[in-house]
Amino acid sequence: MQRLPAAARPSLDKLYRRFEQRHDLADPIQRVRRFTDPCDREVAGLCAAALAFGRVASVLQSIDALLAVMGSSPAQFVRRFEPLAHRDTIGSMVHRWARGPDLLALIWIIRQMLERCGSIEGFFIQGYRPDAADVGDALESFSTRALAFDLDRIYGHRRRRGVAFFFPRPSKGSACKRLNLYLRWMVRRDQIDLGVWTAVSPAQLVIPLDAHIIRVGQCLRLTRYRSPGWAMAREITTTLRRFDPVDPIKYDFSLCHVGMANQCGFTESQGDGRCPLRGWCRPVPRRRRLFRRPSDRR
Repeated sequence: MQRLPAAARPSLDKLYRRFEQRHDLADPIQRVRRFTDPCDREVAGLCAAALAFGRVASVLQSIDALLAVMGSSPAQFVRRFEPLAHRDTIGSMVHRWARGPDLLALIWIIRQMLERCGSIEGFFIQGYRPDAADVGDALESFSTRALAFDLDRIYGHRRRRGVAFFFPRPSKGSACKRLNLYLRWMVRRDQIDLGVWTAVSPAQLVIPLDAHIIRVGQCLRLTRYRSPGWAMAREITTTLRRFDPVDPIKYDFSLCHVGMANQCGFTESQGDGRCPLRGWCRPVPRRRRLFRRPSDRR
């Protein structure tokens, strides 16, 4: 595969700067930004990222409903959280296939993270290596240890526990889209991302892989893969690292919103006529089922 040439960097950087100013776009991070305390942003961020699947309007509605119950300080809410006390509020919520018990279990896991390590970052870095190529192994450890907490008081002895959806693992082929999105919010710092965490390097982040990043990524020849998963997410990140080795996924927000605005010519007869990266992209001829849509269950 012929890769996107290094000469494309000024166009990518221009696109990044343009979208860095766009605080009017509907995006879950805007819900997290409402909180000013880093502890609240860390907790609200994981809850918001966990629900970031499906249509944007539905995602924002579910995030708003959950954060409304959590109140002005999500961190304090979690530290005092008791599942039985919220069976009729959080326990009755539904977001696509995520049910109330799954959200109760998510918050219960976060509480145990805070009790054990003081913060979600503290829990994450127990499996993090600063010399690793990326956060893949750290994500594997994070999800494995999170799901090892005792959840019997929520699920009883049921074997099927939907909270596992919130903690995917690269070893299973998952792109870990929502966890990578959360890491982007927490680790990077600019006018978009929050930079709450200090122990993880932005250079090690992996792009949150969704349908929009796949479409734009294939147009820009950022990946040779056709099926979504960890391998595709890692390859797109590796390609972007050629343009900014210190902060490769700074381009995620802008590339994703180009796709969301349907400016990329991936499936349109217009080709790249409206694409802000026209001249660099190589739109793929329109075909039915051009690629397998990435499963939100990852």
